[in-house]
Amino acid sequence: MRQPDYPFADAERWMAVDTYFARMFAPDDDALIGALAANAAAGLPSHDVSALQGQMLALLIQIAGAGRILEIGTLGAYSTIRMARALPDGGTIVTIEADERHATVARANIEGAKLSDRIDLRVGKALDILPTLTGPFDLIFIDADKPNNPEYIRWALQLSVPGTVIIGDNVVRGGAVVHADSDDPNVRGVRSFLDVIAAEPRLIATAIQTVGEKGWDGFVLARVVDA
Repeated sequence: MRQPDYPFADAERWMAVDTYFARMFAPDDDALIGALAANAAAGLPSHDVSALQGQMLALLIQIAGAGRILEIGTLGAYSTIRMARALPDGGTIVTIEADERHATVARANIEGAKLSDRIDLRVGKALDILPTLTGPFDLIFIDADKPNNPEYIRWALQLSVPGTVIIGDNVVRGGAVVHADSDDPNVRGVRSFLDVIAAEPRLIATAIQTVGEKGWDGFVLARVVDA
C-alpha cells in the first residue's frame, strides 16, 4: 500500500475507491507491475502517478492526437510506459531524468516493456537538457522538482505550438498551495508556476483536485492557443 504524501483521515477510503476504478479501467499488466516492483526494490520514492492517473495521461494523448511527447521527470518510467503505449505508430516520447540511479532503473523498465523504440531517455538536469531539444511537442507532462516548475513552464512554451497540451502534476500539495506565506520551496515553486500560467495569454488552463492512493493533490491542465 502506497503511503500518501498528504494523508488524511479518509485516505483508506480514497485508496479503496482508486483500487475499485483501477481494476475496472486501468489494470496494471506484468510490465507495469514489474516496473513498480523494480522501483521499490531500488529504493526509488513512490511518487509514480497512480494507475488511474496514468490512464488519464494516456487518454489525453489520444484525445489530443499527440504523437510527440515531452516528459520532465521520469523517475522509474511508470508514467512513461503508460503514455508510450497510447502513442500512434511512429510516436515518440522524450523523457528527462536528473538522477542517474533512477534513470538506470527506468531504462530497464522501458526495455522490459519493449518500448525502447518509442522512448528517448535523456539523463541530466532538465534545465540543461531542455535548451538542446527541438520542438514542437504535442503534449508536455511536467512532474519533476517543483522549485524549478516556473522555468519548466517557460521552456514548455518555447517547445510548443498552438494546440500543445501541457500538464503539471502535484499542484495541490494537500491544500498547501493556498498558503501564500509558505516557506516550503515546493509550494513556492508550484505557486510561481501557476502564476506564470495564469498570466500567460497563450494558455488556457484549469486545475483538477484529486484524492486517492496519493492522498490529496491534483493537476493543472493547459492548452496553448494563439495569443
